[in-house]
Amino acid sequence: MDVRNLLPDAGPVALIDAATEHQFTDIPVVATQDHELIRQWAVRRHAEPATGEATESGPSSTIVNDDGTGIRFNFPGVGRFRPIEWDEWFRHFDAYALVFVYERDVPNHSLSARYRMVPMDTLKRVADLR
Repeated sequence: MDVRNLLPDAGPVALIDAATEHQFTDIPVVATQDHELIRQWAVRRHAEPATGEATESGPSSTIVNDDGTGIRFNFPGVGRFRPIEWDEWFRHFDAYALVFVYERDVPNHSLSARYRMVPMDTLKRVADLR
């Protein structure tokens, strides 16, 4: 997975949670493992938890090339992946020690849907974490 196309060429990525989300406001790309922040991000974009892989709830729905992260979102009008429940989505997220990396919302701009699921070890290798 080329996480670089989301990460800034120079500058840090803030690792945030619900208690620190209003800090590091000058950093445009953030990462979190906080379930509620992830769910809020998805709800604002009308995104639904999904997977392309075979899981406990069903068969694979498409061939994906995501280095095994396995989970993603379906957005309105773009639902090519199999929807799954949040509980299953977060079980996978936690079991594979993933981090949700995304662009912060910019006031008076359309919401960005750019995100990546990245194993924490990978993020630590390629990003300047704060």
